[in-house]
Amino acid sequence: MKVVTPVDGSVYAERALASVSQVEKSLSRAVKAQRAWRQATVAERISVIRKMVSWCVERADQLGEELAWQMGRPVAYAPNEIRRGFQERALYMADIAQESLQDLPVDEKQGFRRFIRREPLGVVLVVAPWNYPWLTSVNAIVPALLAGNSVILKMAQQTPLVAERYAEAFNAAGLPEGVFQYLHMNHLQVSRMIADPRIAFVAFTGSVGGGHAVQKAAASRFIPTGLELGGKDPAYVRADADLKFAVENLVDGSYFNSGQSCCGVERIYVAKPLFKPFVEAFVDLTRQYRLGNPLEP
Repeated sequence: MKVVTPVDGSVYAERALASVSQVEKSLSRAVKAQRAWRQATVAERISVIRKMVSWCVERADQLGEELAWQMGRPVAYAPNEIRRGFQERALYMADIAQESLQDLPVDEKQGFRRFIRREPLGVVLVVAPWNYPWLTSVNAIVPALLAGNSVILKMAQQTPLVAERYAEAFNAAGLPEGVFQYLHMNHLQVSRMIADPRIAFVAFTGSVGGGHAVQKAAASRFIPTGLELGGKDPAYVRADADLKFAVENLVDGSYFNSGQSCCGVERIYVAKPLFKPFVEAFVDLTRQYRLGNPLEP
């Protein structure tokens, strides 16, 4: 597996795909580790998550530069994925974990103590994309671990170092061995893993085609999946819109992260009275954008 960097077209990283025996060992280890991890208190799980986040935030500049080399986002912005979105989401989920995971009371019935308890599912497979690799993966990894599951991460082949850094961070945070693992796999390997009875849930972020493939692989097993897929993301500029505001935000909405965003604006409808001035202003602002070396802040 070769990571060809968009910075200069060179091979930035090269990794061997997981072997059949490595996949088997990872699954067995995840099942065994989860049995112990589910016994940990929610407070203990929260502590690990907070330490993991701190490890990543302390190294945000280094991880941001790695990200720039892997997928091209400028270093002026790349570290903020970790300092802002990644950190905010992970810590928010840690903050609400105690309340969210506690037993839910049910109406009383004489002679019974009734409640609903949230039990961990088991082994969660997280399949994450490269456009916002930290931000999208944290949405699934952190809540899965907080709820007492073990996690196997399959990161997109463009950003494999993110998976490796997660492992380093969790190791530094004291997460028991086997509770979090990563595997570098191709599409066929992922499909086979989803079909394995030891996988209890699949969290996938990516294309509609990828979502179809995940559903197809999971269909015969009736396991739940969480799919965040691509959309068409239209914008509408009304006749009474503030032209300057509309242009500024829709150019940004179209091109932020070089257009590689799940919610990047893909089509724009403009009320006829504003159409010509909107197009002229949109083109003018777009021409002010500069393509350059993402390693230069």
